[in-house]
Amino acid sequence: MGKSMDFSLYLVTDRGLIRDRALVSLVLEAVRGGVSAVQLREKSCPAGEFVQLAGNLKDRLAESNVPLIINDRVEVALAAGADGVHIGQEDIPYHQVRSMLGPNRIIGLSVNTYAQLMEADRTDVDYLSLSPVYSTKTKKDTKEPFGLEGLRKARSMTQKPLITIGGVNKQNLASIMATGMDGVALVSAICAADSPEDAARELADIIRNIKREQNHAVMQHQ
Repeated sequence: MGKSMDFSLYLVTDRGLIRDRALVSLVLEAVRGGVSAVQLREKSCPAGEFVQLAGNLKDRLAESNVPLIINDRVEVALAAGADGVHIGQEDIPYHQVRSMLGPNRIIGLSVNTYAQLMEADRTDVDYLSLSPVYSTKTKKDTKEPFGLEGLRKARSMTQKPLITIGGVNKQNLASIMATGMDGVALVSAICAADSPEDAARELADIIRNIKREQNHAVMQHQ
């Protein structure tokens, strides 16, 4: 697929949360429910196993046109034919990742501070992930949470697609999207759900409704 991407409901996988369920099946269930992008995150997976898992997932996602993004591991993304890579501030520098992946693959970058956001805004990175919006148990190495006011400030600082991660759930999703985010990334709200498909559908409905309200408000002001 090309560089176009629907960021609205972005699933980040965590095999530690899926109990005894198969990861690929769980992801496909979530996609049926409305997940629009998938990031495969495997922090301790051997390269060969990671490539096999990513290649299998990429094949299964092909008909849905949902992009597969690999967390951190550029060589895995290349070997599996994934759509892109997501990197953090401590990973390989962005410009080196771009030179390895070429111009057509998607690269996302996590930003934890406004200074990092301003620096990233000067690059051609495809999207930015503000981390975290709230404190969360699934990521223990995060900085000070942005909060809703922080998301609004970040939105005013860049035209790039913005998503946010960290403590996002169906209770706070509408207020997060109202800050101008292009989407949200979720881990436990889907991976740990009894029905990933139902959980994704409920979240996707909330996002769809608030985007409809935002579009209506824009049209009213025109």
